[in-house]
Amino acid sequence: MALELASETVWFEKWRYDDAECKYHEQKNQRSSSIMSCKASATPMLGSLANQIARAREDIQNSRAASNLLPSSIGAPADVVNRITKLEGENASLRKSVQSLETTLAQVTARLAALECSCSATAKASPPQLQKPSSQKQEQDSKANDDDDDEDVDLFGSDEEEESAEAIRVREERLKSYAEKKSKKAGPIAKSSVLLDCKPWDDETDLKVMEEHIRRIEMDGLVWGAAKQVPLAFGIHKLSILCTVEDEKVSIDDLSEKIQELEDYVQSVDVAAFNKI
Repeated sequence: MALELASETVWFEKWRYDDAECKYHEQKNQRSSSIMSCKASATPMLGSLANQIARAREDIQNSRAASNLLPSSIGAPADVVNRITKLEGENASLRKSVQSLETTLAQVTARLAALECSCSATAKASPPQLQKPSSQKQEQDSKANDDDDDEDVDLFGSDEEEESAEAIRVREERLKSYAEKKSKKAGPIAKSSVLLDCKPWDDETDLKVMEEHIRRIEMDGLVWGAAKQVPLAFGIHKLSILCTVEDEKVSIDDLSEKIQELEDYVQSVDVAAFNKI
């Protein structure tokens, strides 16, 4: 019987739920009536609270107005302005010091680059100096040959021979030829190794084209050597070019003027290093 009832879908205890629902609605009605009575009794109390709140708000506004009239509140914005002005001045001084440091660093970099170029030029110019002993040996050989020629020339002749007109003429001719040989004797050629710094107008100048135009300059006794681009400052590079000149034939001032005639590329020319060979 219990199993059969368990399989049925009949609500046997519905009366309990109905009683509970009735009790709930009764309690709810009782609460609403008590709340209404409480509101009716609390209405005069709420009016007094509203008045107190309004008075408190007026007191707060009056205290705020009085505090705005105090000297400390008036001076506060001026203090802030003074601090901002002081900070701006310190910022400007810091910027100036940073700019001076950047300028000094650029100058030091340029000097180091010039020193490196001069050292490399000296290293390149030193090998020809090692060839001096051979030139000295040639001079000694030429002197020995001249001494042999001098020995061949009999300036005074023997005491036993009689001086005749023919002997005097021969002696004068030999003396003349000897003087001509002495005057035609060539000495060592003085040469110098020069490192030139060619500075462009700006960083847009093509240094390779500048080098090509400079190498087209030809002078008797001028030989161009190696060249390299050296950083100068603010992204600008200069062209350091080495040349060998004969001192008697080439003037460095004339050469610098010819390079400066390339006005489209060259701004100025400086002599970075000058060494005798």
